[in-house]
Amino acid sequence: MYSSKLCIKPKSDQLYYQRVTTESAQWSYLNFEARLMKKDEVWEHETGDCEMVIVLLSGNFEVHSNHGTFSTINGRKDVFSGIAHTLYFPVNSSFSLRATSNLLDIAYGWCEADDFFPAKFVRPEETPVVLFGGDNASRQFNDLVPPGFGCSRIVAREVYTPSGNWSSFPAHKHDERRVSEDGVLLEPIQEETYFYKFQKQEAYALQQVYTKDGSLDEIVRPRHNDVVLIPKGYHPVVAEHGFHCYYLNFLAGTDQSLANSTDPDHDWIYNSWTTIDPRLPLVTAEMNKSERI
Repeated sequence: MYSSKLCIKPKSDQLYYQRVTTESAQWSYLNFEARLMKKDEVWEHETGDCEMVIVLLSGNFEVHSNHGTFSTINGRKDVFSGIAHTLYFPVNSSFSLRATSNLLDIAYGWCEADDFFPAKFVRPEETPVVLFGGDNASRQFNDLVPPGFGCSRIVAREVYTPSGNWSSFPAHKHDERRVSEDGVLLEPIQEETYFYKFQKQEAYALQQVYTKDGSLDEIVRPRHNDVVLIPKGYHPVVAEHGFHCYYLNFLAGTDQSLANSTDPDHDWIYNSWTTIDPRLPLVTAEMNKSERI
């Protein structure tokens, strides 16, 4: 079962302005929230049997935990002004997070974990950046929690798609666990959230979520601070002309992996690209240093 409402609108009357749980999405693994905090506001939390990844969207914070103290001084004023700081907490963690900027915007995903891994704080200059695709399907990946990060099952990546470009393309899926004869994981089962931000409030993207058997075939129009749920199927994105598109992906499922299966109708596109969009990269770690928040 999965929620028939794939595009979740933000709320303004709660501690968090976005919230997706396994119960609300009617799936098995992934939870997500985003919240705004004013200066000196404190959020206290215990992870219990879950691992959690906190992503700094804008502002600065200080965290005291049973794994040590972590703080940012070169956060970004928005997601188009630098690269995220990423904080990973394992099971049985307790922490107190305080906003040290006038306004703090954070997002975080969590899921049940099978094992304990050390807490980890990744700064913008330590974050792997990949320019992927080609032509008008070029985009930028900031791999916040990539495969091999040192965690149980969660994955996190922020993606920048230049105005008018296609992203998450060629269309791919990760809803059927498949392993090759020699034991290589070809495709995991993973649930995924797309959390969108844009340079201006009026901007939007288009995202299709579809399966080959037609059991799911929807096109949604996510706007600023919307979340799109990917319970199964292929899920390409296109950014509206005139506005760069940002989305933060969290994935969780059977494996800590980014393996996937391409729609066979589109597989040939990988060999068709000739250039990388010259507008990339849209953000760099140097941008974090250019302006104090």
